[in-house]
Amino acid sequence: MRRPSLLAGACALALAATGCGSGTGEEADASAGAALRYAAVGAPAATTHDPHGRVGNEADYLRFAMVYDVLTVTDDQGAVQPRLAQEWEPVDGDLALWRVTLRDDAAFSDGEPVTADDVLFSLRRIQGKGAENNGRMAMFDLESSSATGDHELELATTQPYAEVGLALASLTFVVPEGSEDITEPVPGSGPFVLDEGDDTTSVLSRNDGWWGEAPAYETLEITAMPDPAARAAAVASGQADVAGSVAPATAQQYADGDEVEVVTRPGGVNYPLVMDTATEPFDDPRVREALKLALDREQLVETVFLGYGEPGADLLSPLEPFAPDTPAVERDLDRALELLEEAGHEDGVTLTLHATNSYPGMEETAVLVSEQLSEVGIEVEVEVGPPDTYWTDVWNVEPFYLNSLGGNGFVSFSRMALLADGPVNETGWDDPEWEAGFAEALATEDETERHALLGELQQDVADEGGYVVWGLGDGIDLTAPGVSDLPTGPGFHRLQIERAGVPG
Repeated sequence: MRRPSLLAGACALALAATGCGSGTGEEADASAGAALRYAAVGAPAATTHDPHGRVGNEADYLRFAMVYDVLTVTDDQGAVQPRLAQEWEPVDGDLALWRVTLRDDAAFSDGEPVTADDVLFSLRRIQGKGAENNGRMAMFDLESSSATGDHELELATTQPYAEVGLALASLTFVVPEGSEDITEPVPGSGPFVLDEGDDTTSVLSRNDGWWGEAPAYETLEITAMPDPAARAAAVASGQADVAGSVAPATAQQYADGDEVEVVTRPGGVNYPLVMDTATEPFDDPRVREALKLALDREQLVETVFLGYGEPGADLLSPLEPFAPDTPAVERDLDRALELLEEAGHEDGVTLTLHATNSYPGMEETAVLVSEQLSEVGIEVEVEVGPPDTYWTDVWNVEPFYLNSLGGNGFVSFSRMALLADGPVNETGWDDPEWEAGFAEALATEDETERHALLGELQQDVADEGGYVVWGLGDGIDLTAPGVSDLPTGPGFHRLQIERAGVPG
């Protein structure tokens, strides 16, 4: 068992001794001194070094994505692509045992090779922290899984599971075997190594021993900044090169100028209303439908996203290739009133809607929703909670609140939030027939047929479930002039910034 070093920055000495650098001298000279400074969403008080447990900061995820390799990634269209894992294929006919072949040229920043034992250890550690990370890796029977070679392992699943490539994507950060207590950084095999940092700012240097194409810049500085206006100001003042997730009003402010570039990520913002279907009055499907019909979705998109987005059809993952082509729900106040009367609420309904200002537009969404619902007799009191406690005291606790979802794949999200015993079944969705259909889809090897089944399941949740996806907004980042190729795909893809270009 390897005893991991706690000094990730020791990579420079290890590389000098072993000669494992993959970048050429010409590449190094071309980017010598080049740096990218990224102001990311994050509260310094929530900073963590453990990539497998509870991670509340996007700034931490960005750092982990640069320091640690993952097994697979998704591209800008959401399709799975190899990373540390080069191939994955079923061993048996029922899709419950998979052979995964790893790269043989990946090494940690301390010079040690990345092996199947490291990968299996990491997956088991992730699964063991399921209470902290929303049940990641719960689809695998890792006790029955094994390393079958230095760079090959067999992964058993708890049921037939055709989407193993997707299950291994994005958050499968690989650490050295034996890294039990990650309170300090451990060696990674990603494109950068951590040199120094505190709860607010991390400074990373390029890992010239990384197996991939060398990043175009030598230094990456990530700063956790909770205020979107402060992130934008950092770029405008020249203190940062990228501001992640800024408000639409800020984008409008800079759209016609030359000092800052606006980069949009289609469908990157989703603030659904969450209704607990096991709690009154949301346990009545007529009330849920009435609420969905009472919203003016076009007005919400124009007001909250300032036109940077599209009205929604309550589909959780409408941008996936297999998502139903369903038009946005149109407002129908008469039908909403009829449904409320049929449900016994002819005198109206009184609700408390919880919101926060963690992300731009969430509070504005809640206020406008309350105004719109009042037109059908649903009186809503908006309660705005502070960002530092909202995700512990409100999310998955209160019966009616705003969530923030962005880039979540339907399969992964379903396993976490739509199974009756899912770790974050925040809407209380409990439909045995639907769960049987989900299991059937995952056991279907033919991709076209499987995707058709998943599309039907997503439509069922849109029609009957407790999520009101009233619109999808563009994620908006600001960059300094000269920053190029910032990734704009869904979810984790936007954190794969090693290919970004920096000002010359």
